Amino acid sequence: MNQASTRYTKTAIVLHWLIALGIFAMFALGWYMSELPKEAPKQIAYDLFDWGIYTWQLAEAASPRTFYFNLHKSIGVTILALIIIRVLWRITHRPPALLTTYKAWERKLATGTHHLLYLLMVALPVSGLIMAVSSKYGVKWFGIDFIGGLDNKGMRELFKEVHEVVGVVILLVLILHILGALKHKFVDKDTTMDRMSLK
Repeated sequence: MNQASTRYTKTAIVLHWLIALGIFAMFALGWYMSELPKEAPKQIAYDLFDWGIYTWQLAEAASPRTFYFNLHKSIGVTILALIIIRVLWRITHRPPALLTTYKAWERKLATGTHHLLYLLMVALPVSGLIMAVSSKYGVKWFGIDFIGGLDNKGMRELFKEVHEVVGVVILLVLILHILGALKHKFVDKDTTMDRMSLK
């Protein structure tokens, strides 16, 4: 096989790593913001995570919880857009064939895991978006009004549960995905991980 048939396209590779980093960053942000108190003084500027690296200036004062929840929504909408592009790219660009050295069970597990990941990658931000739209606040994308709130408490609570369950499931599937990649790298010593690298 030539190199083009054994590796993903550069576009697919860049999208893969951007989305992967985005998802893990969103997990970290989600856990961070869930611990913030509901009542706290409003501020006009935020030192992100108190790291002293970047201070985010706001157009109007907001509580820490509001600021980080809005940041979570904004990044979530951005990741959803990247996922849509990734899905469209996958539909229009055939992925490389699996290595011939894979065992039958590895082929089935790899294919099933990839299909499940695509489903979960869409379900996670979509459920979060529906949850956010169902609140009275709606969604702002980095301070820009994006979708107004419906103030539907029942739907918000339902999709809050869906968002959390999908989050746990995708985390478990991602761990399986990573363990599989590490197995191919260090145990099988094949070129599986090279297929998704830019080198």
